[in-house]
Parts: sequence; structure tokens; C-alpha cells
Amino acid sequence: MAEEKKNILTYEGLKKLEDELQNLKVVRRREVAQKIKEAREQGDLSENAEYDAARDEQREIENRIAEIDKILKNAVVHEEDSQNSETINFGCTVTYEDMESHESFTYKVVGSTESNILEGKISNESPIGSKLIGSKVGQVITVETPNGTLNYKITDMRYAD
Repeated sequence: MAEEKKNILTYEGLKKLEDELQNLKVVRRREVAQKIKEAREQGDLSENAEYDAARDEQREIENRIAEIDKILKNAVVHEEDSQNSETINFGCTVTYEDMESHESFTYKVVGSTESNILEGKISNESPIGSKLIGSKVGQVITVETPNGTLNYKITDMRYAD
């Protein structure tokens, strides 16, 4: 049997998943069970839209619980290492500038499980994230993308937000 991929998480990401799991198991399950009970009391289930919607919601909750359980089962918490403050590593927030457009970007380097570009979190496995790891402020990194080669200058880095 193939070994499952380890999910690298920050402590913050681990806590967020544990809190979501607790909420799903304790609060959301109870809410949906109540909705299903109320829909059953209305009579004929074959044409009961509320019952169908509640069952769909229940299925989504159970799928998310299973997904989080799987993530946590294979989770490795990466301690954010501020001792080596000159080198970018996992958990570091990095600001870099596009050498062509001079547009500036700031992202925290996290594992793929936590990555969310809209929340300012970039995966350590992404083309940019993997190039940032091990780099230093002032360094220029070159990233190959489907749209061509991009060059970024690292302008700032910090640990802990």
C-alpha cells in the first residue's frame, strides 16, 4: 500500500482544522439532525424538499469531517523556525517584487493543505513557494510558469504575524 502524503501544517493551521472539526461534530451535526427531524414530521418524504436539502447538508458535513480526519491523521506540524532569521523557511511571511512590473506581493509560506491565495498563504510546493524556501532578502528568484519566466526580488521577510 502506498504511503499517504504528509500534510505539513503550521500550528495555526492545525488549530484551525481542529476547531472546524469540533464545530462540525458538535454543532453542525446537531443542527442538521434537527432539520431532518422537522422535515420528517411534515409527512411524505418523497416530495419533501426540506428533507432532501437537510440530507444533502448532512452528507456534506460528513464528507468534510472525513476529509479533516484524513488531513489530521497525516499531519506534521512544522515549527516556525525564527532561529535562522536570514533564510526564508516554512511559516515565514515574505514580500517580493516583480522585477518587470514592480508590483509587490506578500505571502506566508505554508503547506499545501493550508494554502489560500485569498488569505495571503502560498504553498511551499507551488513554483514560487518552492523557490522562496532557502532564499534570502535581496535575492532574485526565477520562476518558470506556463506564461514564461518571471523574476522576483525578495524585499522583506519575517516570522510570526
